[in-house]
Amino acid sequence: MAEMDTSSSGGHKKGPGVKKGKKLSTRVDLTPMVDLGFLLITFFMFTTTLAKPKTMEINMPYKDKNLQEEEKNKLKASVAMTVLLSKNHRVYYYEGLADNPEQNPDLKVTGFKPKDGIRDAIIRKKKAVDAMKRAGTLTAKDEMTVLIKPDTTSTYSDLVNMLDEMSINDVKVYAIIDISDVEQGYIKETEAASGL
Repeated sequence: MAEMDTSSSGGHKKGPGVKKGKKLSTRVDLTPMVDLGFLLITFFMFTTTLAKPKTMEINMPYKDKNLQEEEKNKLKASVAMTVLLSKNHRVYYYEGLADNPEQNPDLKVTGFKPKDGIRDAIIRKKKAVDAMKRAGTLTAKDEMTVLIKPDTTSTYSDLVNMLDEMSINDVKVYAIIDISDVEQGYIKETEAASGL
């Protein structure tokens, strides 16, 4: 609201019988604007959509009633890829399960780099599994399986990056498993041999 200031400005008269005009000034009261501001803030808070939580879709394994319980849980070495997350954002991986104690797996070292990184290794393995399906050595139900095993020296961001790689490459079957002492030994041997 605007108010008129009618207070006299003082000063002397110029002569007898001469009326002096009053000097008027305006003052704007901004108090109602505060109410308008809160009203607008409240309006926009209630009309905007809040961020919806994003969830990760998990594909559960196919249930075949004809299989025995031990056959259901058995993983074929030809579809398996084991990824070991280690310190300094290094990623070690090998194909298969390394279930033969007399023979060490062919452990390879990479990282989350755009070229020759873990993504390229996953793509190569996925193509190999698809080729085996087309050749008839694997059934249509056999899917590439990635076993993710973070070491105690790896970071949480490496695990998140690895889960992102699963989503990007459309790997439907993967599991996060504790790393074994034998696999930690593989990492130490590889680091010692390559001077990392």
